[in-house]
Amino acid sequence: MAAQPRILIIYTGGTIGMIENPETKALQPFDFSHLIDNVPKIKMLDFRIDNIQFVPIDSSDMDEHGWAQIATAIRDNYDRYDGFVVLHGTDTMAYTASALSFMLGNLHKPVIITGSQLPIGEVRTDGEENLITALQIAAARNCAGEPMVQEVAILFENYLWRGNRSTKMSADNFNAFKSNNYPRLARIGLGINYEEDHLLRHKERLPLDVRTVMDPAVMFIELNPGMTPATLRHLLATPGIKGIVLRTFGAGNGPTADWFLDEIRAAVDRGIVIVNVTQCVNGGVHSKRYVSGDRLLSAGVISGHDMTSEAAITKLMYLFGLGLIPAEVACRIEENICGEITV
Repeated sequence: MAAQPRILIIYTGGTIGMIENPETKALQPFDFSHLIDNVPKIKMLDFRIDNIQFVPIDSSDMDEHGWAQIATAIRDNYDRYDGFVVLHGTDTMAYTASALSFMLGNLHKPVIITGSQLPIGEVRTDGEENLITALQIAAARNCAGEPMVQEVAILFENYLWRGNRSTKMSADNFNAFKSNNYPRLARIGLGINYEEDHLLRHKERLPLDVRTVMDPAVMFIELNPGMTPATLRHLLATPGIKGIVLRTFGAGNGPTADWFLDEIRAAVDRGIVIVNVTQCVNGGVHSKRYVSGDRLLSAGVISGHDMTSEAAITKLMYLFGLGLIPAEVACRIEENICGEITV
């Protein structure tokens, strides 16, 4: 008989962990000792399920310290469990999934991040189904007895997506997340149908390598028509900034005016690493397709190819957190570390 799967739930906050106070009617986090009472179907899974409950936060407050706390909890419990389910608010879920994918080097077990659009105590909640499905995925094995999923992934409603390829696409729909540049890892219907060709696999099994330092000295600059030289100059001169994700138009294009390129080139010469990603939800940067994109490339801006904004910004945080100098970060940003980029 197969051993009983051992799953650790890590609760960080978010809508999924809220129930209505019967007296005040206000939403409040529930005690995970009462998890089975709130989701009685979990008993039908016949898993050994333990939990770690952090001080709940709104996911808008999630930052590099929260990511380090999650990564540390997984590291400290890695050998004791077959899989991990992280319960998280939806607003920054894609950022957390991307960050953890970099921080958890050589990951060989599932880390499934999920949440809900409605609290788990609501009659129509999507939280119950998401939680149960996430637990099933965290426990799933392939025909060789290995974990079916060996990466950080987001499970939401009908789909399992690679975490560092995901973006929150809707504030209202239950299918709130999508991966626009990478296929789904599984489709959830009457069963869980895995797309095994799309699942991440490492060539060799190495010990888990957890890096908890993420350097927050990064930022986005989003281009808009009519941006003035003074505005761009001010943003590029933000004190202490080491890396910038430049969200450009279309296939990676920006203004062709000399002042724009001069400001960008000056920032690169100062040692700031600038990564070009598109504002479009589909596709990526093709620097050679148009003159404007090619001129950004010649000014020292690095192509982010088809990375999401969430992956690009957390990848910069991770690489600078390793203590790399700007030239080394600029070199490694285009490398595929954990399936976040198509090279």
